[in-house]
Amino acid sequence: MGLRLMYITNIPDVARIAENSGVDRIFVDMEYIGKDARQGGMDTVQNHHTIEDVRRIRNSVSKAQVLCRVNPIHNQTAEYSSSEEEIEGAIQAGTDILMLPYFKTVGEVEQFIKFVNGRVKTMLLVETPEAVAQIDDILKVPGIDEVHIGLNDLSLGYGMKFMFELLADGTVEKLCMKFKEKGVPYGFGGIASLGHGLLPSEYVIREHYRLGSTGAILSRCFCNTDQVDRLDKVEGLFRTGINDIRALESECMQYPTNSDYFIQNTKEVIRRVNLVEES
Repeated sequence: MGLRLMYITNIPDVARIAENSGVDRIFVDMEYIGKDARQGGMDTVQNHHTIEDVRRIRNSVSKAQVLCRVNPIHNQTAEYSSSEEEIEGAIQAGTDILMLPYFKTVGEVEQFIKFVNGRVKTMLLVETPEAVAQIDDILKVPGIDEVHIGLNDLSLGYGMKFMFELLADGTVEKLCMKFKEKGVPYGFGGIASLGHGLLPSEYVIREHYRLGSTGAILSRCFCNTDQVDRLDKVEGLFRTGINDIRALESECMQYPTNSDYFIQNTKEVIRRVNLVEES
């Protein structure tokens, strides 16, 4: 089985194109609370999708699952509803999977699981140093269906220059092994189309296979719909990009994870990350 590919959009036509091209999960991104403060000035995606977007995407796809990232656990204020209300709204709108971002404590995870109450699948987005420090206790919480490592915010939390430093220094591998021991499916980071990115995606995909990852997010530069003015162009980007990724995955499946194929790839990842750090 290949990687479960996720793509962020709230546009029904794009969601259908992604689904028909082989994307497994359409990702509706409602997270915005506190995101600007920690990512301000960076060229990062801040979507601020809504419950209505969840409903629209749910009604526009038939094969792909709908994944919704809610906000970090929070109380109601004059500006926004509580986590409990937000989670309830997303479930009622038809999401299949709920993702909790930017948590730091076991208690936040327990609260999230309590609010979901087994009605849909749950995914934790591990993206704070505090969560990493407590990951053994966090993984003891019943009701966690999947985990994803968020490289961008986690690297910021550690004061790193380049998010793939976490791949080169062994942090991702250590976390993946903990998830594997618990039998919880896991993924990490995002991937562009092959040949693109500061660390080209082919190297990252091979690391996914070496580490036993089951999922990756297709990054904004895989298909930036803000810069593509026609749906037929979007369809072409998806068709070519997904086919290329699946072809590389077929190649990866031919080798054991301890083979020279993967060992040499890991060495090249470290070399390329070091070059970015030094630049």
